Amino acid sequence: MSGETGQVRDEKLDAEAEARRRVALAQIRQYPDPALRMRANEVADFDEALSRLVERLEHLLHDANGLGLASTQIGVLQRVFIFQPDPAQAPVALVNPRLVDPSDERASDDEGCLSLQGVVIPVERHERVTVEAKTPEGEDVRLELEGLPARVVQHELDHLDGILILDRTTADARREALAILRPQPVLIR
Repeated sequence: MSGETGQVRDEKLDAEAEARRRVALAQIRQYPDPALRMRANEVADFDEALSRLVERLEHLLHDANGLGLASTQIGVLQRVFIFQPDPAQAPVALVNPRLVDPSDERASDDEGCLSLQGVVIPVERHERVTVEAKTPEGEDVRLELEGLPARVVQHELDHLDGILILDRTTADARREALAILRPQPVLIR
């Protein structure tokens, strides 16, 4: 049985899938990498370079076993992310996304992040959102999302603005998360 823990799928992987996951995670920037705090730039050119970026994000998302991945998480400061609203379907790539109609209703739920390994903390988000963006081919797209897909889109949009789940949680949860993320001393005898 698999489920999601925040933005990370929570399921047992076979040895090969676990190896692919580790290789993918090594390519994803980890906290406190400065790129994670930078605001991404609008995409102006819908060209081959953008197509390659989207393809790379798709491969990394799949191999890392995640639900969403923003370009800033691989050190590319462009307003592009991909997410998987339905595990049975291909990931959706959004370029220059923006929230246009978030619901007044908000809900708190646990979130994890591919850039914050081992951290799962409560984050309050809008329950429903409408996001407008462009496809990688430059076509306009408008998505009305609720539940987990809405949460994932808000999480990835935050990445494009340099905001992490650490910034959206309680003081206690932030303190606990930072303790997990703090490098552990290596003792040599």
